[in-house]
Order: sequence, then structure tokens, then C-alpha cells
Amino acid sequence: KVLEMLLSEAQKFSEKVLFPLNIDGDKDGIKFENGKVFSIPGTKKAYEDFVEGGWLTPCEEEELGGQGLPHVIMAATHEMFMAANFPFMCYVNLTHDAAKLIELFGNEAQKKLYMEKMYGGEWTGTMCLTEPQAGSDVGALTTKAVRKDDGTFAIEGSKIFITNGEQDVGDNIIHIVLARIEGDAPGTKGLSTFIVPKYCVNDDGSTGDSNNVTCTGIEHKMGLHGSPTTSLSFGDKGECIGYLLGKEQEGIRIMFHMMNSSRLEVGIWGQGISSASYLHALNYSKDRLQGQSLENPDPATQVSITKHPDIRRTLLMMKSYTEGMRAMLYYCSYAMDQEVIAETEEERKNWSKIVSLLIPVCKAYPTEKSVEFALHAIQIYGGYGYTQEYPVEQFLRDSKVACIFEGTTGIQGMDLALRKIGMGKGKVFADFLSGMDEIAEKAKEIPALEKYTDQFMKTKAALAEVPSVFADHAGNGESVYSFLQATPLLEAVGDVMVAWFLLWGAVVAQEKLDGIYAKKGATDDPEKQAKLMKKADIAHLAGKIQSVKFFIGNILPITDGRISAIKWGDLSTWETLDKSFGI
Repeated sequence: KVLEMLLSEAQKFSEKVLFPLNIDGDKDGIKFENGKVFSIPGTKKAYEDFVEGGWLTPCEEEELGGQGLPHVIMAATHEMFMAANFPFMCYVNLTHDAAKLIELFGNEAQKKLYMEKMYGGEWTGTMCLTEPQAGSDVGALTTKAVRKDDGTFAIEGSKIFITNGEQDVGDNIIHIVLARIEGDAPGTKGLSTFIVPKYCVNDDGSTGDSNNVTCTGIEHKMGLHGSPTTSLSFGDKGECIGYLLGKEQEGIRIMFHMMNSSRLEVGIWGQGISSASYLHALNYSKDRLQGQSLENPDPATQVSITKHPDIRRTLLMMKSYTEGMRAMLYYCSYAMDQEVIAETEEERKNWSKIVSLLIPVCKAYPTEKSVEFALHAIQIYGGYGYTQEYPVEQFLRDSKVACIFEGTTGIQGMDLALRKIGMGKGKVFADFLSGMDEIAEKAKEIPALEKYTDQFMKTKAALAEVPSVFADHAGNGESVYSFLQATPLLEAVGDVMVAWFLLWGAVVAQEKLDGIYAKKGATDDPEKQAKLMKKADIAHLAGKIQSVKFFIGNILPITDGRISAIKWGDLSTWETLDKSFGI
């Protein structure tokens, strides 16, 4: 009952508050005047209501204003929130993550001065890493921190692509800034993390004068018009004071402490956009009348476009991916919960390894699909989808940056191929794949799924051979091959994972259907079963089985080809001369 209430309230807030605010935000955009950013009207009130509802700190302990909920429930609610309004959720996620770092690494004074007001919703937060010359190569940043006699630091430098670096939703903005203390080593090892408030904070917690953090401009973006992406300058109009967070030269470790959860959140956003694109396209196609039925053609009668084979194929494809990715993301959140509550250190380490293995796939795979699904939705809408009368064109513009946030798809691929696949000398990946066999064995006992299970096992077995292929190339002095095939590998792993979760869902659905049929006396009566299928809950269960059949029958054979290409060994990309790229 509690879970149902939480999901219901999250859905109401998403539909009634966040989604309309997002539509308005896309049309109007944030305003930048005289160094100030003005948010979309209604954002501040929505943020206050969001915090009051307990949604800012759902997983924190009660003494911190939280509800102590598991991550998997937060994932379910955040899918709705982020599908409805990702620009708004940037205020939520960045503030929470910045406050969490202060909670974990700050001293008691820092927690009292900053964390409490951030968790309480009065102040917001940001993460300041990126610089013009230091994007993915964080170690190349030049922002410096100069020691002062009182133990504080003078921060000097510039940051770009800082989400919510300037805005009017909170009364103060607490920046978590990555910088190098003057004289410390180059590269990532020499970096430290600092708390840098927009306004100085007095000992009693009140705000004082400006801390000389200046917004020098905002980016004019393809999408996310309701979210300010800012350039910030620290200390160019006077001294900017920063306070060391944690220990010196542990900046990367501190910043990356939130990386798994941040990457999962972006993946959940991709899932949310994928789901929204599918549901909008589905609802539109049900109402859109066009053409005749192939089964009973009648020139005088038009049918909904859901009756057209290509539309039907596209919808079922979107449905199957969306259901499988949702299960994958929720399972990753569940693994995070298990890591926290594990009774032994060995259990904790095992769950931690599973999280590490899943994260690059959970981040990159759904975000790439969100762009594809927005395109599919536009195609289903036809010419109307290309207009601003319907929201699907906004979904396309907004979704692309998810493939870039928190590490691009290529970076996630390299993380998977070069780090995660090799964990424990390959045992973590191998064990995860072999762990899928239990569900596959149950699925094979279902007559309708037998040949689909065979296909799944074939693809999984082929995928399990890829690490040895990479090792062979490395042994031949072709270590670059793993880099070249990293993204295709991630796509293949994502396909197999989605197929597994869909298979798992189908097994559970079939068990429930069998129970319903037995209770209604329809076990061996196809006519009675067909009649029962007209009920929404039973049709939903039957749809789970159709989803896995479509995915395994239509997607995994393509995955087989992708894996074959990975194994084939072509090095033409690397061997092509730079000048040969010209046309």
C-alpha cells in the first residue's frame, strides 16, 4: 500500500505540475540578464512543493529529513519525474548530490552550515568540473586554489557547462568545485575539492556578501531550454573563498563517489524519455484513423494506424525495449540497496561488483535508445510529429544530451570493455552471464518460449567469448582493438541484458496467467483464455510474453551479427591514414 501511494503521488505531481512546467519551459526558455539567470515561472514553487513532499531526500535517514526508502523505489519515482521534466530534476539531483558529498566528507561545521539547508530545500547545489580545455580529461583543468593563512583558499579560474550555476530557485548556490591547490602535482592525482558558496555564509548560517562567483554567460542549446547551462568565473571580481572538502588531493575520489548514482540517474532519464515517447506514440496511433484494414478492407471505413503492420512493429519494438530497460535499471538500483544492507563483507563486495558492471550499460544504453525512440515517435505522428503542436519533437531535442552527460557513450563503452569486463580476471562478467541460466531454464519449460530461449542462449554464449577475443588481440600487440569495439560491445551487452530481463518477466507473467486460468477453469480451453485476455490486467501479463518473443526474435539475431563483427577482427578504422578521411 505504501509503495502504491508513493507511485501514485509521484505520477500526480509529474503529470499535473512537472510536465506542464516543462512544456512552458521549452517554449519560453530561461532568461539571462546582467549576469543573472531567471528560471521558468513556477519553478521555485514547484521545487518547494517537491521538497515538502519528501522527494529531495527519499533515501536519506530521518534525522536528515529523509524517508529511508530503498534506491529501487526512488528509481521508480524518478523515472516519472525525469520523464516529465528533466530540467527541473537537475535542481533536485545536483543539490542532493552536492549535499551528499558534504554529508560524507565534510566536517561537522560544514554539514551544519551547508548540508542542512541544501537537504532542507533552502539552498541549491552544483558540481563544477568541466573547463574549456578539460572535458573528459579532467586532469587537465587549470582552476587553482591558493592557500590563505586562515586555512581557507582563494579560488581562481573558470568552469563551463555548469548546470544551474546561476539561478533564482534557491536563496544561495553551493558549488562543489574541483581545483588544484597551488603547487600540487599535475593530472588527476593533484586535484582537491572545495565548497564555494555563491554568497558568503556567516557562522550563524546567515548569508553575507557576494563570494565573487560570476556567471559570464549561458549556453543556447538544442534542447533543455528550461535548464540554465552556465559559464562561471571564480575570483575575477575580487577574492573568491573556497573551503576544502575532505582531504587534500582526494578531489577525484570524492567527486567520483557519486558517479555511479549520477550515471544511473541519467540512464533513468533516458528510460523516462523512451517510455514517454512510446506512450505518446501509442496514444496518438490509437486515435489516428488512416487507411483500411488489411484483414477486412472497406473503402468506407478507416482504421486506427495501430492496425498497420509497420506501425504495429514499431510500437511493439518500443514496448519491449522500454520494459526490458526498466527492469535492468531497477535491478541495478536493487543491487545498490543490497550492497548497503549486505550482512557480510563478501556479499557487499559481490553486489558492488555487479553495480560496477551494470552502471556503464545502464547509463549509455537507455540514453541512446531515448533518441531512437523519440525519432520513432515523430515518425508515427507523421508530419504532426515534426511540429511543436505535439511534444515528441521536444523529446528528441532534449534527449540527445543524455548521451553526453556524466560521460559519453564512448566513455561508458571503454569503461565496460577495458575495466568492468576484466574485473576479477573476467570472473564477474562470466558469473553474471552464467547466472542468467536459471531463468532461461524456467523459460524453456514454457512451450511458447522454447525456441526463443534457444536463441537467447545462443547469443549469450557468443557474447561470453568476446573477452577472450579482446585478450587475443592484446596478445598480438593490438590492444587498440578493445577501444575500437568498446561501444559495439556495450550495445551487445545491453541487448543480452534486456533480453534476460524480458525473459524473466515473461516467466513470472506466465506463472500468474497459469494461476488465473486454473482459478477460472480455463487451463485447457483456448476460448475461455481468449475471453479472459480482454481484461486489462490479464492482457498486461500476456503482453510481457509478446514483448520477449518480439525482442528475442527480432533484435537478438541482429545482436548475433554485431558480436560476429566484434570477433571478425577488422582494424581498418585504426589503419586508415588521417588524410584518407577526406572525401
